[in-house]
Amino acid sequence: MQANVGGIDRILRIVVGIVLIALAASGSVGAWGYIGVVPLLTGLVGWCPAYLPFGFKTCKTHS
Repeated sequence: MQANVGGIDRILRIVVGIVLIALAASGSVGAWGYIGVVPLLTGLVGWCPAYLPFGFKTCKTHS
């Protein structure tokens, strides 16, 4: 599992994930807000399975 999520992408995923989970926990958006676990985890791990079929990477590659 090679990293395919870079710096800004990771930060945005973590922030969006936390916001969605917080909104769901407060009852503002309902249970669907817990889908924020997905961007939170992909941001923390640095790997997104949805990027694989397209060969997409937002991280810098090492030569």
